[in-house]
Amino acid sequence: MSSIYEPGFRGHIGRTQRDSTPWWPDPPAGLGRSNVVMIVLDDLGFSHFGSYGSTLRTPHVDRLAANGLRYTSFHTTALCSPTRACLLTGRNHHSVGMRGVSNWSTGFPHMRGGISKRAATLAELLREHGYATFATGKWHLAPMEETSAAGPHTNWPLQKGFDKFYGFLQGETDQFFPELTRDNTHIDPPGRPEDGYHVSEDVVDQSIAYINDLVSVRPDRPFFLYCAFGAMHAPHQAPREYLDRWRGAFDEGYEVWRERWFARQIELGVVPEGTTLAPLNPGVPRWTDLTDNQRAFACRLQEAFAAMLEHTDDQIGRLVGYLEDRGLLDDTVLLVMSDNGASREGGPFGVMDEFSFFNGMWEDIDDIVANRLDDIGGPHSHSNYPWGWAQAGNSPYRWYKQNTYGGGVRDPLVVHWPAGIGADVAGGVRTQFCHAVDITPTLLEITGCPAPESFGGHEQLPMHGRSIVPTFADPAAPPPRRVQYFEQMGHRGIWADGWKATTYHEAGQPFEQDRWGLFHLDADVSECHDLADEHPAKLQELVELWWIEAGDKGVLPLDDRTIELFGGAPRPGTVHARSTYTYVPPLSHIPSDPSPSLGARAWTVTADVTVDAGFEGVIYARGSHNVGHSFFVQDGRLHFDYNALGTHTRVTAPLDVAPGRHAITARFDRDGKAGVLTIGVDGHDLASAPIPKIVRMLGSTGTDIGRDALSPVVSDYEAPFPFTGTIHSVTFDIRSKRDAADVAATAATELARE
Repeated sequence: MSSIYEPGFRGHIGRTQRDSTPWWPDPPAGLGRSNVVMIVLDDLGFSHFGSYGSTLRTPHVDRLAANGLRYTSFHTTALCSPTRACLLTGRNHHSVGMRGVSNWSTGFPHMRGGISKRAATLAELLREHGYATFATGKWHLAPMEETSAAGPHTNWPLQKGFDKFYGFLQGETDQFFPELTRDNTHIDPPGRPEDGYHVSEDVVDQSIAYINDLVSVRPDRPFFLYCAFGAMHAPHQAPREYLDRWRGAFDEGYEVWRERWFARQIELGVVPEGTTLAPLNPGVPRWTDLTDNQRAFACRLQEAFAAMLEHTDDQIGRLVGYLEDRGLLDDTVLLVMSDNGASREGGPFGVMDEFSFFNGMWEDIDDIVANRLDDIGGPHSHSNYPWGWAQAGNSPYRWYKQNTYGGGVRDPLVVHWPAGIGADVAGGVRTQFCHAVDITPTLLEITGCPAPESFGGHEQLPMHGRSIVPTFADPAAPPPRRVQYFEQMGHRGIWADGWKATTYHEAGQPFEQDRWGLFHLDADVSECHDLADEHPAKLQELVELWWIEAGDKGVLPLDDRTIELFGGAPRPGTVHARSTYTYVPPLSHIPSDPSPSLGARAWTVTADVTVDAGFEGVIYARGSHNVGHSFFVQDGRLHFDYNALGTHTRVTAPLDVAPGRHAITARFDRDGKAGVLTIGVDGHDLASAPIPKIVRMLGSTGTDIGRDALSPVVSDYEAPFPFTGTIHSVTFDIRSKRDAADVAATAATELARE
């Protein structure tokens, strides 16, 4: 007798156990296969690892390179969410709905903000094959408006094939005060900066714990760990002892260090002899043209970057050391890579706090050097380095992250696998062109995991990538594919058989007016010698091939919008398809994107509370030490602090109310570029103050109700300073729309945060 409850049962079911035959399915085919660890760094340039040319301290990654392989023609999409979608699916980013960052959903199939169900992730496939699957660190593959506790959770890590997740869902986070998620639940960080907490250390602690639990109980089960650090994305933050070690290291300036790193690249063989070092990108000032204070500021910003990278390398070393101690390292395929080139979001001079730039509140570098230089890299900064240091990190290439020239799309890739990469080739350099889409096919080949035509009831897209396993043993093996297109926010490029055509697109300009450059990458890896005029037929051939690939891979329609993507009317069925938000505690922390959009708009906050004598605490907090709001009661006074990048406007008044139920309010009335903030209780205004400069963007840290859980907005209290009365609800009424300038600032911020 068969079983309707288990189709495929091959035993026999009689009336009793005695006349029945049991049957068990075969164990998953992947048991006993190689483990996989994929380490992804963010905004790390081609030359930043010591083994790729820099003099920065990355001994642990360099050791992996010395015992593995370095790929010098590994390519990405020039932006984080799209590259991660490629890495985890083996398909091109437009094809799976991730043309740009997951904050966008444009109404076209190529930009939905989440990975298509027609592209099962590597984690989903390996889990079916018997693997335990873990994700730690940055995700940024779910629409940001879906990242609150309300979800939907469709695109969160556990719904995309991972058994466990520990990290953050958005494009960036404060390294000392992260907005953390465990599995499908938002949680508070387990420590604070004064306790020695840093999120990179926490991510590695959790990664080790996940693996240790598994191999202690089921050593026969292989694992896939996807460990994606927040580093080296801004804010560049590291423990003090790391920052101190780099003091004064870069005083000669980025032009000197860029030349030195380039010379080391030639010496190490990661860049061929005869390569031209790209000229300084447009807008990069000569070091000698900077003022003394601008140079001091730029050096300290680069010191913070170097300290963060060294600290991250040490965390990679801890993870590798654990694998080695447990005897797991030899048969673990371990990859270390970056998701795009070094970041351009620091501007020509760098920023102490990137939100100053986005809010049009220009930083006074002289004042920073005089009063805040030592804050850089610590818990009271949100810094990013200037273009000159970013281009040094991309040596020898042109441009940066977001662009389809080498500085945006050409990144380091280290592959370490002693069981599969022989000692006779270890330490070698591989020059074959490969791309993020080739990683999943490579790992499927190694693990023996099939790529089914249908998965989860959905017909699957064909794999666009191909395995690079043949290159492990053979440095002369051909590239896995002959063609790869690029497109990012209108920038376009295509590689075919050693040639590359690419264009830098100015947003808003007609695409047909873009000038394409032609480069023979086999002889000109830095794309410095444009052959378009010498070989017009070859250029035309590649441009036509780009359009063919664009049609085939779902790239169209071309879309160079940025401002418009953040300024349109909210779509129905999303968190912002309303102007009133009512929250009832206890409530999980609400990330920035799903929080009420209060920046530069008229709004009213009303807290319905019941209090006893002597009550105190935070009613509502949004943002952090650098920018945000705090609405709180302390010492019998009601306060609303409007923190505009460290410039605090405080509205305060005595709060003399009887025990019982009350309505406590804060109201912001906008008047052009300024406004007035008023606080009150039970319908009566208590105090007002002018806000001379509106903050359009309230930072990257979200909202707390009844506490200030992460980086406190003000120094008056020690976080979380919970409200001691009862909060029945807090309601936000947004009473105006954003103007065009506000929308532009929002767009700039979101682009930089990714």
